[in-house]
Amino acid sequence: MFVGYWAYENIFKSNVHLDGKKFTYIYVKTDATFDDVLDELYSENIIDDHASFEWIAKEMNLAEHINPGKYRIEASMSNRSIMKMLINGKQEKVKLYFNSQIRNKEQFIAYVSDKLEINDSELEDFCSNETILEEHFGLNANNLMCLIVPESYEVNWNIHIDDLFALLKKSFTTIWTKERLAKAQALGYSPSEIITIASITQSESAIKTEQQKIAGVYINRLKLDMKLQADPTIVFANQNFDAQRVLSSDKNIDSPYNTYMYKGLPPGPICLVNSSTIDAVLNYTKSNYTYFCAKPDFSGYSSFTNDYSVHQKNAKAYQEALNKKGIKR
Repeated sequence: MFVGYWAYENIFKSNVHLDGKKFTYIYVKTDATFDDVLDELYSENIIDDHASFEWIAKEMNLAEHINPGKYRIEASMSNRSIMKMLINGKQEKVKLYFNSQIRNKEQFIAYVSDKLEINDSELEDFCSNETILEEHFGLNANNLMCLIVPESYEVNWNIHIDDLFALLKKSFTTIWTKERLAKAQALGYSPSEIITIASITQSESAIKTEQQKIAGVYINRLKLDMKLQADPTIVFANQNFDAQRVLSSDKNIDSPYNTYMYKGLPPGPICLVNSSTIDAVLNYTKSNYTYFCAKPDFSGYSSFTNDYSVHQKNAKAYQEALNKKGIKR
């Protein structure tokens, strides 16, 4: 009877202390030792009875079967259930949400290194390695963000950096079908160039019909060797992503993303791009428009023209609407 009770108390009964919480997480690093696992559990005061836990760990030979990862520890878990989870590597998946709020490589690195075991210096080295980027993705350090499709991904916390980028490449390849590649080639642009145009277009409007018209204006300007003069690139160049208004002084920044200063496309995209915006660019509205300006009713629509004097009037009306709303920045 005593042996049965002892076994229940030390093997099957909950040995977790979470101060009223239903669960918490522990992180077992790659190459972690048995003592490292104990430190992770004990430093957070997760285990009540250390002696029984270590006894079960030795009986189940945890030291020889440690699997790195993120693990969910629930308040009801026993020594045995924790041990089985760690030995079998039943880790919790990490969800990565890539959206248009991640605008540049630095934000991508900060976000991923915060979520995964991969550290920021390792990511920085990978994202700056021109040889790897060219050989594996046909990209460079400036347009690397073209690779990232804005969607959610479920990965292991300890995923290797090569496997993470292989996953990103898989999504990119899925987006770039033969049909889309053929359309890009017919327009005379590479996928990365289309994505860069799409990033500017998407930053101008979320309305698909407007995106097609806006993309048409930018492509017209490129064909005519005109500067794009795209306000969203100024916002990106200044890294002032909350700005609702671009000032004349903002246009003085000497940056390759300043399309008021430099002709052609900027070095890379200014945000992550939805596939629908890529389609809007690939199927842009053909016109002779070379100017557009947001309408003063803030409807999300724009006024288009190829007459600069008309464009100036449209721009003045929009500036007055901004002033009326008190939008100064």
